Amino acid sequence: MHERQIVLDTETTGLDPAQGHRLIEIGCIELVNRRQTERQFHVYLQPDRAIDAEAVKVHGITSEFLANQPRFPDIAEPFLEFVRGAELIIHNAPFDLGFLNHELQRYQRGSAMLETLCTVEDTLLLARQRHPGQRNSLDALCKRYNIDNSQRALHGALLDAAILADVYLAMTRQQGSMFGQDTLNSTAQQQGGTRRTLSRSPMPLPVLRASAEESAAHIQYLAMLDKKSGGPCVWRQLEELEPTENAPA
Repeated sequence: MHERQIVLDTETTGLDPAQGHRLIEIGCIELVNRRQTERQFHVYLQPDRAIDAEAVKVHGITSEFLANQPRFPDIAEPFLEFVRGAELIIHNAPFDLGFLNHELQRYQRGSAMLETLCTVEDTLLLARQRHPGQRNSLDALCKRYNIDNSQRALHGALLDAAILADVYLAMTRQQGSMFGQDTLNSTAQQQGGTRRTLSRSPMPLPVLRASAEESAAHIQYLAMLDKKSGGPCVWRQLEELEPTENAPA
C-alpha cells in the first residue's frame, strides 16, 4: 500500500508532444492514507509556442495569459521533489506521462522517466475494468459516483485533479473498507500501462456461523415464503442446487 499518493492532471497546447506540443499547466493534489492533505503543486507554464484553437476551447488558457509564466526548467526540480516516491493517480496516464516525460527530456537529456521515480495508477484502466462497455470519462465517473463537478465548465489541471481525487476515493472505497486498506497496488510498466496485484489482508476475516435459534428462525421464514409464493421460494431452490458435503465433486 502506498501511504502517499499524488493525484495529477495536466493541460497542454495540443494532443501530441511528438508534434511539438507542450505542457501549459500541472495540477497535483496530495493524499496520505487516503485523506487529502493541504499540500498541492500547481503551476502554469510558458510553452513558447501557439496553443491549438481546439485546445483553448477545452481549457480556456490563452497565450496572452501564459506570457509571463515560468518555463518547465524553472519548476522541474520542485515538481520532481513533490512527486518523487509517491503513487501517481492519473486519468488516462499515458497522455499526461507522455507530456511530462517529454518535458523532462527537454530539461535534461537522459533524465529518468517519471515512471521510474513513482508508481502509477491509471484510473481510466481501473474504471474500464470495473465498468466494462460504459463511458468512463471523468465527467461520466462523476455522474456514476455522485461527485459534484458543476464547477467544471472548462478543464483545469488543479480542478480536475481535485475532482479525480474524489472519484478515485469513491471508486476504491469498497476495497478499502473491506480490507482495512487499499489492496490494489500499481507497478508502472512501459508505455504508461499499469499492473495491479491483489495482496492478501494480514488479518483473517472472521466467519460467523448461525446459532441453532437463528437456523430455526431461518427455516420458519422460508416456510412462510413458500406458502405465500405457492411453491419453493428462490432461496429454497438455491439451497436444493447446492451440493451436500458427501456429494461427489
